[in-house]
Amino acid sequence: MTLPLPRINSIRDFYAFEQHVRTCRGQRGLPVAPEWYQVPVFYFSNTASLRGDGDAVWAPSGSAALDYELELACVVGTAASNLPPDDSAMECVAGFTIFNDWSARDLQKVEMAVGLGPSKSKDFANSLGPALVPLQELRDCYRDGRLWLEMTATVNGRELSRGNAGTIHWSWPQILAHASRDTVLLPGDVIGSGTVGGGCILELTPERVGGWLQPGDRVALAIERLGTLTNHVVQRPDR
Repeated sequence: MTLPLPRINSIRDFYAFEQHVRTCRGQRGLPVAPEWYQVPVFYFSNTASLRGDGDAVWAPSGSAALDYELELACVVGTAASNLPPDDSAMECVAGFTIFNDWSARDLQKVEMAVGLGPSKSKDFANSLGPALVPLQELRDCYRDGRLWLEMTATVNGRELSRGNAGTIHWSWPQILAHASRDTVLLPGDVIGSGTVGGGCILELTPERVGGWLQPGDRVALAIERLGTLTNHVVQRPDR
C-alpha cells in the first residue's frame, strides 16, 4: 500500500458539491434539503480500510452495486481548533490528494432509509493518493477558497466522469472551520470534499454507463496537478 502520508488519523467526508446533491436527490423525487445550505455536513469513515494507489478493492459482503466516487481531499498538517471561515484556515493544511470514497449503493439505500449512516456501505474501502501535493504548489489554482482543478474518472480506460473541483459549493475555509469547531484537527486528519458533480455511477445511473463496477474493472481517478489514483476491482477474498 502506498499512501500520501505514513499515518492517517481520521477521515471526515463532506457532501459539498451542489450538483451531486441535487442530482442524486432528484432521482428519488426529492429537492435539496434547505438545511444543506445552512451547514456543510460530513460523516466519519474508516481508517482501517485505507487503500493506496495500485491496491485492489472489492465489494463488501451482500453487495452487488459497487461504485466509485471522484473526490478531492486535504490532509491536515498542523493541529488546529475553531478555525475562522477565511483563508487563514488554510494554514493548517499540509496538502491535497485524490480521494475515492468507494460505495456499496444497495447497502447504502437500506442504511439511509433508517436515517442514520452511511456505515457499512462506505467503511469497507477508501483510497487516497498517489501523492500529497502541498498547497503552496497549487496557489495559482486557488481562488475564492476553492481549487480550480479538472477532475476525471475512467473505468477500463473509458471516461465516465468529468468535473472541476472549483465548482464546490462550500469553500475549503468554510469546510475546515466547521470540521474544527469545538474539537481539534490533528496532523494526518483527512478532509474529503464529497463527490464532484457527475462523479459517480449512482449519479450518472448504471443503465447509462453499463452497470455497477465488476471484478476485473480498472478504476482511475485523475485530478489536474495531483496525478492519477488507480485501483483494480477484484472478487471479494475468502476470509
